[in-house]
Amino acid sequence: MSNQIFLLIIFNVFVVAMLALDFGFFHRKARVISVREALGWSGFWIALSLLFCLGIYLVSGQQKALEFLAGYLIEKSLSVDNIFVFIMIFSYYNVPHSFQYRVLFWGILVAIIMRAVFIIAGASLLGSFHWFIYIFGAFLVFTAFKIAFQKDKKINPEKNLVLRLFRKIFPVTESYDEPRFLLKKNGKYFATPLLAVLLVVETTDIVFAVDSIPAVLSITTDIFIVYTSNIFAILGLRALYFALAGITRRFYYLRHGLTFILLFVGIKMLISEIYKVPVGIALGVIATIVTVSIIASVIWPEFENK
Repeated sequence: MSNQIFLLIIFNVFVVAMLALDFGFFHRKARVISVREALGWSGFWIALSLLFCLGIYLVSGQQKALEFLAGYLIEKSLSVDNIFVFIMIFSYYNVPHSFQYRVLFWGILVAIIMRAVFIIAGASLLGSFHWFIYIFGAFLVFTAFKIAFQKDKKINPEKNLVLRLFRKIFPVTESYDEPRFLLKKNGKYFATPLLAVLLVVETTDIVFAVDSIPAVLSITTDIFIVYTSNIFAILGLRALYFALAGITRRFYYLRHGLTFILLFVGIKMLISEIYKVPVGIALGVIATIVTVSIIASVIWPEFENK
Protein backbone atom coordinates (compact mmCIF):
# COMPACT_ATOMS: atom_id res chain seq x y z
CA MET A 1 0.00 0.00 0.00
CA SER A 2 2.83 2.42 0.88
CA ASN A 3 4.46 1.70 -2.48
CA GLN A 4 1.15 2.42 -4.26
CA ILE A 5 0.73 5.70 -2.39
CA PHE A 6 4.24 6.71 -3.42
CA LEU A 7 3.46 5.91 -7.07
CA LEU A 8 0.22 7.91 -6.89
CA ILE A 9 2.09 10.90 -5.48
CA ILE A 10 4.66 10.72 -8.31
CA PHE A 11 1.87 10.36 -10.87
CA ASN A 12 -0.02 13.37 -9.49
CA VAL A 13 3.15 15.47 -9.53
CA PHE A 14 3.55 14.53 -13.20
CA VAL A 15 -0.08 15.44 -13.96
CA VAL A 16 0.22 18.83 -12.23
CA ALA A 17 3.46 19.53 -14.12
CA MET A 18 1.83 18.67 -17.46
CA LEU A 19 -1.21 20.84 -16.69
CA ALA A 20 1.02 23.74 -15.63
CA LEU A 21 3.03 23.41 -18.86
CA ASP A 22 -0.14 23.20 -20.92
CA PHE A 23 -1.93 26.16 -19.35
CA GLY A 24 1.08 28.30 -18.50
CA PHE A 25 2.97 27.95 -21.78
CA PHE A 26 0.96 26.45 -24.65
CA HIS A 27 -2.45 27.98 -23.87
CA ARG A 28 -1.64 31.01 -21.75
CA LYS A 29 -3.81 33.33 -23.82
CA ALA A 30 -7.46 32.71 -24.64
CA ARG A 31 -7.75 31.85 -28.33
CA VAL A 32 -9.64 29.67 -30.76
CA ILE A 33 -8.33 26.09 -30.86
CA SER A 34 -8.17 24.77 -34.42
CA VAL A 35 -9.23 21.21 -35.28
CA ARG A 36 -5.71 20.49 -36.50
CA GLU A 37 -4.16 21.58 -33.20
CA ALA A 38 -6.80 19.68 -31.22
CA LEU A 39 -6.12 16.49 -33.19
CA GLY A 40 -2.40 16.91 -32.51
CA TRP A 41 -2.95 17.29 -28.76
CA SER A 42 -5.44 14.42 -28.72
CA GLY A 43 -2.86 12.20 -30.43
CA PHE A 44 -0.25 13.33 -27.91
CA TRP A 45 -2.39 12.36 -24.90
CA ILE A 46 -3.33 9.01 -26.43
CA ALA A 47 0.34 8.26 -27.21
CA LEU A 48 1.32 9.26 -23.67
CA SER A 49 -1.38 6.97 -22.26
CA LEU A 50 -0.17 4.02 -24.35
CA LEU A 51 3.42 4.73 -23.29
CA PHE A 52 2.30 4.66 -19.67
CA CYS A 53 0.50 1.37 -20.36
CA LEU A 54 3.76 -0.02 -21.77
CA GLY A 55 5.49 1.05 -18.56
CA ILE A 56 2.90 -0.83 -16.50
CA TYR A 57 3.47 -3.89 -18.69
CA LEU A 58 7.23 -3.77 -18.16
CA VAL A 59 6.95 -3.23 -14.40
CA SER A 60 3.79 -5.13 -13.37
CA GLY A 61 3.10 -7.54 -16.23
CA GLN A 62 0.48 -8.19 -18.89
CA GLN A 63 -2.54 -8.50 -16.56
CA LYS A 64 -2.16 -5.02 -15.06
CA ALA A 65 -1.43 -3.52 -18.48
CA LEU A 66 -4.63 -5.02 -19.90
CA GLU A 67 -6.59 -3.75 -16.90
CA PHE A 68 -5.26 -0.24 -17.49
CA LEU A 69 -6.04 -0.40 -21.21
CA ALA A 70 -9.59 -1.67 -20.60
CA GLY A 71 -10.24 0.99 -17.96
CA TYR A 72 -8.82 3.69 -20.23
CA LEU A 73 -10.94 2.58 -23.19
CA ILE A 74 -14.12 2.50 -21.06
CA GLU A 75 -13.50 5.99 -19.69
CA LYS A 76 -12.46 7.35 -23.08
CA SER A 77 -15.60 5.95 -24.70
CA LEU A 78 -17.92 7.27 -21.99
CA SER A 79 -16.26 10.69 -22.20
CA VAL A 80 -17.81 11.11 -25.65
CA ASP A 81 -21.12 11.64 -23.85
CA ASN A 82 -19.45 14.42 -21.87
CA ILE A 83 -18.55 16.08 -25.16
CA PHE A 84 -22.16 16.03 -26.36
CA VAL A 85 -23.26 17.71 -23.12
CA PHE A 86 -20.41 20.25 -23.14
CA ILE A 87 -21.39 21.29 -26.65
CA MET A 88 -24.98 21.89 -25.51
CA ILE A 89 -23.86 23.80 -22.38
CA PHE A 90 -21.49 26.09 -24.29
CA SER A 91 -24.12 26.64 -26.96
CA TYR A 92 -26.85 27.38 -24.40
CA TYR A 93 -24.72 30.05 -22.70
CA ASN A 94 -23.20 31.34 -25.95
CA VAL A 95 -19.69 30.89 -24.58
CA PRO A 96 -17.14 32.39 -27.00
CA HIS A 97 -15.04 29.68 -28.60
CA SER A 98 -11.83 31.29 -27.36
CA PHE A 99 -13.05 31.05 -23.72
CA GLN A 100 -14.08 27.39 -23.80
CA TYR A 101 -10.59 25.98 -23.29
CA ARG A 102 -10.22 27.87 -19.99
CA VAL A 103 -13.51 26.44 -18.69
CA LEU A 104 -12.51 22.90 -19.65
CA PHE A 105 -9.03 23.32 -18.12
CA TRP A 106 -10.31 24.31 -14.68
CA GLY A 107 -13.18 21.86 -15.01
CA ILE A 108 -10.79 18.98 -15.56
CA LEU A 109 -8.53 20.14 -12.73
CA VAL A 110 -11.41 19.90 -10.25
CA ALA A 111 -12.63 16.68 -11.90
CA ILE A 112 -9.27 15.02 -11.13
CA ILE A 113 -9.81 15.69 -7.42
CA MET A 114 -13.41 14.49 -7.50
CA ARG A 115 -12.49 11.33 -9.42
CA ALA A 116 -9.87 10.49 -6.77
CA VAL A 117 -12.50 10.79 -4.04
CA PHE A 118 -15.03 8.66 -5.94
CA ILE A 119 -12.46 5.98 -6.81
CA ILE A 120 -11.19 5.63 -3.24
CA ALA A 121 -14.79 5.50 -1.94
CA GLY A 122 -15.87 2.94 -4.56
CA ALA A 123 -12.84 0.70 -4.08
CA SER A 124 -13.21 0.89 -0.29
CA LEU A 125 -16.85 -0.13 -0.50
CA LEU A 126 -16.03 -3.11 -2.70
CA GLY A 127 -13.13 -4.04 -0.41
CA SER A 128 -15.17 -3.88 2.80
CA PHE A 129 -18.58 -4.90 1.47
CA HIS A 130 -18.17 -7.18 -1.53
CA TRP A 131 -21.93 -7.31 -2.08
CA PHE A 132 -21.73 -3.69 -3.30
CA ILE A 133 -20.54 -5.14 -6.59
CA TYR A 134 -24.14 -6.22 -7.24
CA ILE A 135 -25.43 -2.71 -6.51
CA PHE A 136 -22.87 -1.22 -8.90
CA GLY A 137 -23.69 -3.85 -11.52
CA ALA A 138 -27.46 -3.34 -11.23
CA PHE A 139 -27.00 0.44 -11.39
CA LEU A 140 -24.99 0.17 -14.64
CA VAL A 141 -27.58 -2.16 -16.20
CA PHE A 142 -30.36 0.24 -15.15
CA THR A 143 -28.42 3.19 -16.62
CA ALA A 144 -27.91 1.30 -19.89
CA PHE A 145 -31.64 0.61 -20.27
CA LYS A 146 -32.48 4.19 -19.27
CA ILE A 147 -30.20 5.56 -22.00
CA ALA A 148 -31.49 3.04 -24.54
CA PHE A 149 -35.16 3.92 -24.12
CA GLN A 150 -35.03 7.63 -23.46
CA LYS A 151 -35.35 9.97 -26.40
CA ASP A 152 -32.86 12.76 -27.00
CA LYS A 153 -33.82 15.83 -25.05
CA LYS A 154 -32.40 19.31 -24.86
CA ILE A 155 -30.41 20.15 -21.78
CA ASN A 156 -31.57 23.05 -19.62
CA PRO A 157 -28.64 24.19 -17.42
CA GLU A 158 -30.93 26.66 -15.64
CA LYS A 159 -32.46 23.70 -13.78
CA ASN A 160 -29.05 22.88 -12.28
CA LEU A 161 -29.57 23.08 -8.49
CA VAL A 162 -25.96 24.12 -7.75
CA LEU A 163 -26.19 26.97 -10.26
CA ARG A 164 -29.51 28.19 -8.86
CA LEU A 165 -28.14 28.22 -5.30
CA PHE A 166 -24.96 29.97 -6.47
CA ARG A 167 -26.91 32.77 -8.12
CA LYS A 168 -28.87 33.35 -4.93
CA ILE A 169 -25.77 33.98 -2.84
CA PHE A 170 -23.40 35.50 -5.43
CA PRO A 171 -24.12 38.33 -7.91
CA VAL A 172 -23.50 37.42 -11.56
CA THR A 173 -22.76 39.90 -14.35
CA GLU A 174 -24.83 39.94 -17.52
CA SER A 175 -21.99 39.55 -20.02
CA TYR A 176 -18.58 37.94 -20.43
CA ASP A 177 -15.59 40.11 -19.56
CA GLU A 178 -12.66 38.45 -21.27
CA PRO A 179 -11.89 34.94 -19.97
CA ARG A 180 -12.44 35.91 -16.33
CA PHE A 181 -14.39 34.05 -13.67
CA LEU A 182 -14.53 36.93 -11.18
CA LEU A 183 -14.76 40.68 -11.66
CA LYS A 184 -14.32 43.52 -9.16
CA LYS A 185 -16.59 46.55 -9.48
CA ASN A 186 -16.77 49.39 -6.97
CA GLY A 187 -14.95 47.31 -4.37
CA LYS A 188 -17.35 44.37 -4.77
CA TYR A 189 -16.72 41.03 -6.47
CA PHE A 190 -19.06 39.69 -9.13
CA ALA A 191 -19.07 36.33 -10.86
CA THR A 192 -19.08 36.34 -14.65
CA PRO A 193 -21.28 33.95 -16.66
CA LEU A 194 -18.08 31.96 -17.30
CA LEU A 195 -17.97 30.90 -13.64
CA ALA A 196 -21.61 29.83 -13.88
CA VAL A 197 -20.76 27.71 -16.91
CA LEU A 198 -17.85 26.16 -14.99
CA LEU A 199 -20.21 25.17 -12.16
CA VAL A 200 -22.58 23.50 -14.63
CA VAL A 201 -19.68 21.64 -16.27
CA GLU A 202 -18.40 20.45 -12.87
CA THR A 203 -21.74 19.16 -11.64
CA THR A 204 -22.32 17.47 -14.99
CA ASP A 205 -18.96 15.68 -14.70
CA ILE A 206 -19.93 14.40 -11.25
CA VAL A 207 -23.02 12.81 -12.79
CA PHE A 208 -20.89 11.13 -15.46
CA ALA A 209 -18.39 9.94 -12.83
CA VAL A 210 -21.21 8.09 -11.06
CA ASP A 211 -21.51 5.94 -14.20
CA SER A 212 -17.88 5.67 -15.28
CA ILE A 213 -16.18 4.85 -11.95
CA PRO A 214 -18.27 1.70 -11.27
CA ALA A 215 -17.73 0.70 -14.91
CA VAL A 216 -13.94 0.80 -14.52
CA LEU A 217 -14.18 -0.91 -11.09
CA SER A 218 -15.80 -3.83 -12.93
CA ILE A 219 -12.42 -4.41 -14.56
CA THR A 220 -10.21 -4.03 -11.48
CA THR A 221 -10.28 -2.68 -7.92
CA ASP A 222 -6.60 -1.73 -8.05
CA ILE A 223 -6.82 1.97 -7.10
CA PHE A 224 -3.64 2.87 -8.98
CA ILE A 225 -4.90 1.31 -12.24
CA VAL A 226 -8.43 2.73 -11.90
CA TYR A 227 -7.18 6.21 -11.03
CA THR A 228 -4.45 6.51 -13.67
CA SER A 229 -6.65 5.14 -16.47
CA ASN A 230 -9.38 7.63 -15.51
CA ILE A 231 -7.03 10.59 -15.29
CA PHE A 232 -5.32 9.87 -18.61
CA ALA A 233 -8.73 9.65 -20.28
CA ILE A 234 -9.99 12.98 -18.90
CA LEU A 235 -6.64 14.72 -19.50
CA GLY A 236 -7.23 14.19 -23.20
CA LEU A 237 -10.87 15.26 -22.96
CA ARG A 238 -10.20 18.94 -23.78
CA ALA A 239 -8.33 18.14 -26.97
CA LEU A 240 -10.91 15.51 -27.90
CA TYR A 241 -13.68 18.08 -27.40
CA PHE A 242 -12.17 20.60 -29.83
CA ALA A 243 -11.31 17.83 -32.29
CA LEU A 244 -14.80 16.34 -32.32
CA ALA A 245 -17.04 19.32 -31.45
CA GLY A 246 -17.88 19.91 -35.07
CA ILE A 247 -18.43 16.30 -36.07
CA THR A 248 -19.89 14.54 -32.99
CA ARG A 249 -23.31 14.36 -34.61
CA ARG A 250 -21.84 12.11 -37.29
CA PHE A 251 -21.13 9.41 -34.71
CA TYR A 252 -24.81 8.70 -34.20
CA TYR A 253 -24.37 5.03 -33.27
CA LEU A 254 -21.56 5.66 -30.80
CA ARG A 255 -24.10 6.57 -28.13
CA HIS A 256 -25.85 3.25 -28.71
CA GLY A 257 -22.47 1.57 -28.40
CA LEU A 258 -21.92 3.22 -25.01
CA THR A 259 -25.24 1.75 -23.90
CA PHE A 260 -23.98 -1.74 -24.73
CA ILE A 261 -20.69 -1.07 -22.91
CA LEU A 262 -22.54 -0.10 -19.72
CA LEU A 263 -24.80 -3.14 -20.10
CA PHE A 264 -21.81 -5.44 -20.60
CA VAL A 265 -19.80 -4.22 -17.60
CA GLY A 266 -22.95 -4.22 -15.45
CA ILE A 267 -23.69 -7.86 -16.29
CA LYS A 268 -19.98 -8.65 -15.77
CA MET A 269 -20.30 -7.37 -12.20
CA LEU A 270 -23.56 -9.20 -11.53
CA ILE A 271 -22.17 -12.60 -12.61
CA SER A 272 -18.73 -12.12 -11.05
CA GLU A 273 -19.32 -14.85 -8.46
CA ILE A 274 -20.40 -17.32 -11.14
CA TYR A 275 -17.93 -16.46 -13.88
CA LYS A 276 -15.10 -13.93 -13.89
CA VAL A 277 -14.76 -12.53 -17.40
CA PRO A 278 -11.03 -12.40 -18.26
CA VAL A 279 -9.70 -8.86 -18.72
CA GLY A 280 -8.50 -9.70 -22.24
CA ILE A 281 -12.00 -10.75 -23.30
CA ALA A 282 -13.56 -7.69 -21.64
CA LEU A 283 -11.10 -5.44 -23.46
CA GLY A 284 -11.88 -7.16 -26.77
CA VAL A 285 -15.64 -6.78 -26.29
CA ILE A 286 -15.37 -3.07 -25.40
CA ALA A 287 -13.00 -2.34 -28.29
CA THR A 288 -15.29 -4.21 -30.71
CA ILE A 289 -18.39 -2.30 -29.58
CA VAL A 290 -16.64 1.07 -30.02
CA THR A 291 -15.21 0.11 -33.43
CA VAL A 292 -18.52 -1.25 -34.78
CA SER A 293 -20.37 1.86 -33.51
CA ILE A 294 -17.98 4.23 -35.30
CA ILE A 295 -17.99 2.20 -38.54
CA ALA A 296 -21.81 1.99 -38.52
CA SER A 297 -22.01 5.79 -38.04
CA VAL A 298 -19.76 6.31 -41.08
CA ILE A 299 -21.58 3.78 -43.31
CA TRP A 300 -25.15 4.79 -42.38
CA PRO A 301 -25.02 8.51 -41.52
CA GLU A 302 -28.46 9.05 -43.03
CA PHE A 303 -30.11 7.36 -40.03
CA GLU A 304 -28.93 10.23 -37.83
CA ASN A 305 -31.82 12.44 -38.80
CA LYS A 306 -34.51 9.79 -38.87
